[in-house]
Amino acid sequence: MNVPVSFEFFPPKTPEGADKLRATRQALYAHKPEFCSVTFGAGGSTQEGTFGTVREILGEGVAAASHLSCVGATQAAIRQHLAALRAMGVRRLVALRGDLPSGYGSGGEFHHASDLVAFIRAETGDAFHIEVAAYPEIHPQAKSAEADLQAFAAKVRAGASSAITQYFFNADAYFRFVDDLQRLDVAVPVVPGIMPITSSTQLMRFSDASGAEIPRWIRLRLQGFGDDTASIKSFGLDVITGLCDQLRTAGAPGLHFYTMNQAAATTEILRRLQQA
Repeated sequence: MNVPVSFEFFPPKTPEGADKLRATRQALYAHKPEFCSVTFGAGGSTQEGTFGTVREILGEGVAAASHLSCVGATQAAIRQHLAALRAMGVRRLVALRGDLPSGYGSGGEFHHASDLVAFIRAETGDAFHIEVAAYPEIHPQAKSAEADLQAFAAKVRAGASSAITQYFFNADAYFRFVDDLQRLDVAVPVVPGIMPITSSTQLMRFSDASGAEIPRWIRLRLQGFGDDTASIKSFGLDVITGLCDQLRTAGAPGLHFYTMNQAAATTEILRRLQQA
């Protein structure tokens, strides 16, 4: 592969889901990930599941990164989370603003991810490698492309170590984003986030919610397959393998796979990349 890989999981909601995720992780560990990250629900709603999954990954001998979102949170709560994660042996965080859960009236004591990054650094020094989010196709709530770049630069100035992008299918958007950061003299590794395509309805739903753009030709090809899941998966493997190959050839510092707690598609993409 000659490029580092990492994998994202979400906390399972049932014992059956937990068993399935354990099997998924074991299959993916064969690719020697640099780390595995675990998501954190709105307002910390999956905190217990997140920390439990992180603890299991560490117990399996793999570096684990916990997501940590700050919107709706107090400094005292974040301080408590940081202490628990340090005690667990976590050395890497994915620091996010996050989305307010329904019913919350205000954003709490943190308004931006840069506030969270600055707080983590003030509280813990260099105890954590801090990942932040990057948006090559511009954050859906950003006022402009330049405002989005400045918001990212603020996270780096606050102490971010590196970044993982929202998934994308247009490599040029990633390369332009990296070039723009160089123009601003913002020098941290920006790792592309990779979303395997296994279901067109799921992909459309996620992309509509996140603002990730599905190029017209991909959208139309997926629509043309209808309910033919085998063709959707085959097409998806070709598209994402090609994207990953383009990114690593051009010098991307790693590939971070949004696995959706599934191993098959990511495993096949990595197998193809190793043979390329």
